Amino acid sequence: MWKLVVGFVLFAAVSLFVIMKAGDKVDMSGEKHGADAVHVPEAPASAASR
Repeated sequence: MWKLVVGFVLFAAVSLFVIMKAGDKVDMSGEKHGADAVHVPEAPASAASR
């Protein structure tokens, strides 16, 4: 039973770590096809942001 609790705590910790690191960039909507699968290149960083 204690292994189940430890496994859950480890899974929750890893999940929270990934969510905190990725922020709002995580896309949980699954595979995209057609018009939804648009890949937009990132804008180049300006000299002021360095």
